[in-house]
Amino acid sequence: MKSVGTKKKLSSGQREELLGALKSRFEKNMNRHQDLEWAKVKAKLEANPEKLWSLNEMEESGGEPDVVGHDQKTGEIIFFDCSAETPKGRTSVCYDREGLDSRKEHKPANTAMDLAAAMGIELLTEEQYFELQKLGKFDMKTSCWVKTPADIRKLGGALHCDRRYGRVFVGYNGAQSYYSARAFRGSLRI
Repeated sequence: MKSVGTKKKLSSGQREELLGALKSRFEKNMNRHQDLEWAKVKAKLEANPEKLWSLNEMEESGGEPDVVGHDQKTGEIIFFDCSAETPKGRTSVCYDREGLDSRKEHKPANTAMDLAAAMGIELLTEEQYFELQKLGKFDMKTSCWVKTPADIRKLGGALHCDRRYGRVFVGYNGAQSYYSARAFRGSLRI
């Protein structure tokens, strides 16, 4: 993720490159958004440059964001990270700052919650992760931190999800743990 911490605006070249990648992905995966047209998505993106910046952060870190839905009540278009495996540019992170601060040694550089906030996105919830898995087979070799309910987090745990043996699993670890094959998937509403 090259642009975290910089001005949250893309150059015209970056914007055109990202819009081209998003359009191509959108057209290749129509099963994810059957009732939407690219022109409507593009208009929303062009009207929200800060959201386009967040999508670029998702793209740069290996998330391959794509449209997965449309909120009929708010009119928002919903993007999820749709890379086959967990985004490579976000691995080896603890769940949150409290988990990171509790480590005595071998601290990773960052946390899933802090990175997501810096990118302007939210971690997928368990429910969103299960919805994503209805659109394809994701995380067959990796896993993803998901937004953990407060009651579990208060006890020191954090949840992660993956797909193995033809099923989607929810597991847990201490929030201070981190793995080279675990990152997080994000969502963004525009």
